[in-house]
Amino acid sequence: MTHARLLSPISLRCQTLRNRIVFGAHTANMSDMGLPGPRFGGYLLERALGGAAMIVAEPVPAHRTGVLTRGNYLHETDAIIPHFRKITEPVKEAGAVILQQIYHVGAHGDSDLSFQPHWSPSGGPSYHDSDGSHRMTEAEIEELLDAHAAAARRAKEGGFQGVEVWAAYHSLIDQFWTPWSNDRDDRWGGSLENRTRFSRLLIERIRRDCGEDFIIGLAVSHSTAYPVMLSGDDLCEVVALHDATGHVDYVTVGYGSYLDFEGIIPAFTEGEKLTTPFTRQLKAALRHAKVTSEAGIRTPENAETIIASGEADMVSIVRGQIADPHLARKTMEGRADDIRGCISCNQMCWGRRSRDYWISCLINPSVGREWEWGGDRFTPAATPRDVLVVGAGPAGLEAARAAAERGHRVEIHEAAPQIGGQFRLAGLQPRRAQILDLMDWYERQFARLGVTLRLNSFLDADEIAAHPADRVILATGSLPDPNGFQRWLPHLPRLPGIDLGHVWSPEEVMRREARLGQTVILYDEGSNWRGVGTAWAMAEQGKEVVIVTPEPFVGREVARTSADGAARRKLARLGARFMTEHCIAAWHGNGATVRNLLTGEEQVIEASDLVMTTTNRSFDPFPETFAGKNTHRIGDCAAPRLAAYAFHEGRKVALSI
Repeated sequence: MTHARLLSPISLRCQTLRNRIVFGAHTANMSDMGLPGPRFGGYLLERALGGAAMIVAEPVPAHRTGVLTRGNYLHETDAIIPHFRKITEPVKEAGAVILQQIYHVGAHGDSDLSFQPHWSPSGGPSYHDSDGSHRMTEAEIEELLDAHAAAARRAKEGGFQGVEVWAAYHSLIDQFWTPWSNDRDDRWGGSLENRTRFSRLLIERIRRDCGEDFIIGLAVSHSTAYPVMLSGDDLCEVVALHDATGHVDYVTVGYGSYLDFEGIIPAFTEGEKLTTPFTRQLKAALRHAKVTSEAGIRTPENAETIIASGEADMVSIVRGQIADPHLARKTMEGRADDIRGCISCNQMCWGRRSRDYWISCLINPSVGREWEWGGDRFTPAATPRDVLVVGAGPAGLEAARAAAERGHRVEIHEAAPQIGGQFRLAGLQPRRAQILDLMDWYERQFARLGVTLRLNSFLDADEIAAHPADRVILATGSLPDPNGFQRWLPHLPRLPGIDLGHVWSPEEVMRREARLGQTVILYDEGSNWRGVGTAWAMAEQGKEVVIVTPEPFVGREVARTSADGAARRKLARLGARFMTEHCIAAWHGNGATVRNLLTGEEQVIEASDLVMTTTNRSFDPFPETFAGKNTHRIGDCAAPRLAAYAFHEGRKVALSI
């Protein structure tokens, strides 16, 4: 067996997990007025059907002072119990063990959502917003202990087989543990015994109230970003105290904290297997609890290596099972090549959660729509049809694949010599080769499903009309704006001086069609990876890059993925210069006049080339419809947008045929 250790069973309390793959706790934000419903139920069930051994459901706030997101489930009420039973029972019937995480974020709350003061050990500041927090009294500490125990009892009544106590990312419990955030001089602060008193009592009460057959997990995290955080040795000592009680069945280890936020959900800018150095150390310090490694574990190969090397007992693969909910089952069936690999973009998972929407996935648009679309399990079409897809960018690729999964006969034409369109070019940017892996996956799926792929094939309107297919999907994408129009200079329909030459699009740069000199100005209006990644690629090639953007900081749209800081640091170290809240007033062929949007002042910057990253224009040279053919327009062909909406429309149109 290729992944023998990863697929071997493991016992927790009285439960036997069918493999070592955990779908770990994360905020899906899918509540309906604070109650779990079909969206969340379908989301978890799909991963259970997909073979995950244990699912740790979305954290529930233990107390009114710990509410962090709009989509959190109701706290301190039994109203959630019957609704969770409708979710936990199908998950258990599908063969997965299901737990619920219980959390309190301490000082780092969100007053916009809780309308409560944030309770913390010492009244420190929030690293979530600009608020301060309330130093708890002894009575309030006791109130929180009771609230956590009550939350665990509700979880058990809701059908969960255990709970995971959240002590990660400098949450409330971690704030008690860490001397920097706990300056109390009573029995809750000072010595290690005092600083761990809250969490030890909390776990004891859960064990007392929920019984010996109830799984209790402990979520911690390790970060080396700041010396005030617990060191690896310190954290091992803390966790070992809890392990010695025999109440804790497993410890899951994440990365980062509220002080090191980009590490919590590491984008492609970070490395993989981020916690394994510490999990190896922790395993040596524990005698009872199993250890789970998470953060940057995307593939069964990574996971097998971790288990086989003894670095952890289990692995938490969250985004990997968001991208492909059947990752575990495909691994069990020896079909690892069929797994749709996560590209670590964070765009629709953390990116949507950061704006308080329910999460989805850029490359798997069924996420959050499993209850509507049937997840990644396709219902055969009542009448198989001949389908012609024009364009093999994200929209066309997903439309062709999903239509073929439903039994349609599909032919896809692409004018370029390779599939992927502009999305493939994104895969040529630094550290983004996972996108190229996804393109390989689509080609394997086409071969498996019998999709006819024709490259270097540009179809005109007459050829489309003459094609025997009775369903036509136009996914011809978009092209850069040839006029260099800037949104914040709306009175200029065309960039002054654009005809002088040496003005390029990001696509021309990434296709190596641009003949660039040494100093390049990149005007970035979208403030996303199309501009930031192109600037990074040019800087790595040794170009002197000046990023001009109307936004207040470089990578503003990337900020929703928590990768903007890493991108700016890399660009700065490569010598890139940033000019924020500026636009391009004119191009002179050997430099540009840039205008300060705050003061109106102008200055000339010498440069050999200008790269204009502005909004694309749809490429759709075809008539509205073709006689006798049902015609659909999807992706950038309908309107230029981010890739996520192209994948979404590709899946949606295939389900409608």
